[in-house]
Amino acid sequence: MDLWQLNIFCKVIELKSFSKAGKNINLSQPTVSSHIKDLEDHFGCRLIDRFSKEAAPTKAGELLYQYARRLIALRDETEVALAEFQGKIKGCLCIGASTIPGVYILPPIIGSFIGTYPEVKVSIIIGDTEKIIHDTLSGELELSIVGAKTSNKGIFQEKLIEDEMRLVVPTDHKWAPKSSISLNMLFLEPFIIRERGSGTLKSIQENLTAKGHSLNDFKIVAEMGSTEAVSQGIKNKVGISILSIIAVSDDIKAGKLKPLDIEELNLKRSFFLTFRKHRTVSPLCREFINFLRKELIK
Repeated sequence: MDLWQLNIFCKVIELKSFSKAGKNINLSQPTVSSHIKDLEDHFGCRLIDRFSKEAAPTKAGELLYQYARRLIALRDETEVALAEFQGKIKGCLCIGASTIPGVYILPPIIGSFIGTYPEVKVSIIIGDTEKIIHDTLSGELELSIVGAKTSNKGIFQEKLIEDEMRLVVPTDHKWAPKSSISLNMLFLEPFIIRERGSGTLKSIQENLTAKGHSLNDFKIVAEMGSTEAVSQGIKNKVGISILSIIAVSDDIKAGKLKPLDIEELNLKRSFFLTFRKHRTVSPLCREFINFLRKELIK
């Protein structure tokens, strides 16, 4: 067993595919399979199950993945520390993010950062808020950005940027000519929700609770695992939903979707820079945080 094999193993788990993992790290699928077999022989157990459409970790594989991510993170921290000792900014930085920051906010900032520091490699792990906070707490992620506050005492969060959520409908919907609707009107329409654990859903729940309502008051017709899936559901008349304006700005400009206010709800929320308490931030991570703050206040 070596770190390269563990890196390959993590890519297979994260991409849920031997072939996609191979393309990601420029190896053939048989070579990837060979490395995974070597790991399975080393540990004496099956680590990954191959199904018809995807590869999934076994229970042993899930356990190994947790430790492998920590070992790889420690390797990256070591490289960064020695680079800083020599006066260089280089190394690998793995950032966790919930959907909105991971898909819509971070990519252009990371592009600028890499342009400034070409010897740096940045990867984004995207998941729902609960999963990202869990991985930050476990040490797998040094830094993350999520769309909800956590009550976990092992986590420190700093408000980074504000976001506004609005009710989103197709432009040919009966409400499209309106600028706002009442909450009771909303309860009568087919509604799409995000998956349990998402920051978007948590924010909606908190706003409803404050007004004496719950998700059970909605006429829920579908639950979808990403903002993009929800917006596609809206455009294809599955239902309507509450989404981040950042995420659907292109569709709004293109005249495909229409945002509306909900009169009784204040749907503003924040995204939070999230760390594990008492963890020493690596020099590369600290440099990225400073860069991120400067980019967001431009």
